[in-house]
Amino acid sequence: MTDIVLSARKGAVVTLTLNRPEKLNAIDFATIERLHALLDGIEADESARAVILTGAGERAFSAGADIREFSATVWAGPETALREFVRRGQRLTSRLESFPKPIIAAVNGLAFGGGCEVTEAVPLAIASERALFAKSEIKLGFPPPYGGTQRLPRLIGRKRALAMLLTGDSVSPQEALAAGLVNRVVPHDQLLDAARELAERIAAMPPLAVTACLAATTRGLNLSIDEGLAVEASQFARVAATQDIREGMSAFLEKRPAHFTGR
Repeated sequence: MTDIVLSARKGAVVTLTLNRPEKLNAIDFATIERLHALLDGIEADESARAVILTGAGERAFSAGADIREFSATVWAGPETALREFVRRGQRLTSRLESFPKPIIAAVNGLAFGGGCEVTEAVPLAIASERALFAKSEIKLGFPPPYGGTQRLPRLIGRKRALAMLLTGDSVSPQEALAAGLVNRVVPHDQLLDAARELAERIAAMPPLAVTACLAATTRGLNLSIDEGLAVEASQFARVAATQDIREGMSAFLEKRPAHFTGR
């Protein structure tokens, strides 16, 4: 049986590939559970420093939730739909957003609905010139359920987000870049190389400091500036007694390359 999410390791970088190309890599229950299991393993593995998330095939990163599967939960009533459809999806995007190691979306094609919400949730995203982004849920009669009404306005602004949310119109990778939904747009055949180059650069940084940056930014984003500064200070305190901070400062003063160990 073909694995619905492929996992490949090169050095400190793990690449996860949504592997349902015949379904445009739509996200079903099994995909969500498999992603959680893989993320559990990556989080526990100190030698894994960064993650790339992409889609199999030439057409889609992910066309969104598998509506054929999830429609049964909607028809079963609001309580079932919230438990099985909404909360499962929100747990996934929240996990991607708060993961202690950087996740880079390599958006190789359509990122519609839940696929766009995954892109919104991860810390970094690089798009192929063939990518397209859309909040297509409105055309199916419901608002985005995986965090799209909350994260997208925070990323690109209220009016830009509502234009996408209320029309379902697709957005080009260049528009996504200008709005702040992705970090970079590259030729299609350079996508994975560009994502890997970024992942390897981050993987070479002190991992405890990387985790602290991710945590401080994610937790502080929706707080007041004073509360956010307290979060920032607490994350600094977590690394202040580590070997890595001593190594980084000593290497700077001694004019030599630093060697970080995550200790």
